[in-house]
Amino acid sequence: MTPSMNPVDDLARDLMPFVRDTAREAGTMASAFFRSGLKTSARVWSKDGGSPVTEADMAVDAFLKERLSGRLPEAGWLSEETADDAARLGRELVWIVDPIDGTRAFLSGSHDWSIAIALLAGDQPLLGIVHAPAHDALYEARRGGGAWRDGVRLEASPAANPADISVTGPKTMVDHLERGLGRLKRAPRIPSLALRLARVAEGSVDAGLVSSNAHDWDIAAGDLILREAGALLTGLDGAPLAYNGAEPVHGELLAAPRRLHPVLIEAMTTPGVSGHSTAGGRGSA
Repeated sequence: MTPSMNPVDDLARDLMPFVRDTAREAGTMASAFFRSGLKTSARVWSKDGGSPVTEADMAVDAFLKERLSGRLPEAGWLSEETADDAARLGRELVWIVDPIDGTRAFLSGSHDWSIAIALLAGDQPLLGIVHAPAHDALYEARRGGGAWRDGVRLEASPAANPADISVTGPKTMVDHLERGLGRLKRAPRIPSLALRLARVAEGSVDAGLVSSNAHDWDIAAGDLILREAGALLTGLDGAPLAYNGAEPVHGELLAAPRRLHPVLIEAMTTPGVSGHSTAGGRGSA
């Protein structure tokens, strides 16, 4: 294979098999605590702010940190379940990880949880994986290499007429979009934000909305998968996102295929129409 002109793109290509295998191992570890349709067997407690965390989150986080940082020790680290270290701000490469995205779904026996892993170069994702073990699905992308689900190339929905699209996300935000566009097909809400974005990337849902307070670890991997599948994730100002800031938190977001994205942004920002969601935190977005 001919090397690219960008060494970090070559790095992403070389790392992908390792990261894919690591994500699957992490999925096996988490699945040992998961019980379909039943409460998890893992111990559960509340973090500051009331969000739940389980021993599965902590075990997977520790495994991923050891494995990923061991392979690329020069990279910084940002994870939902690891104390933040400001040293990441000075690193060119940074791992962004959510060991279990959608913990409330995981602990209640819903299948819509995932493991999200991204590697940043600068403030943008270079490599991204969203693994949904309970669905036996692994979504992946590397910059310039396309987006894939289990070896099948992903393409976002070709829908061009907003009246025909399906939308998932917080009810207040979908209500707001509907006031701007007319009645929409409401898809079930997907608790894992990473998986929500992956579903838009594969075209099984046409658009996804995310309320404020999503963090880098929720969305960085899915953002790259979306881009490589022909879709966009932006704020409601239409601007692309930057990652690895001092406060890795984002406002309300919209994920949609490129041709639909401007129309949906316009509908979400119509003057005089109120109703944006401000709900945040794990499981409420």
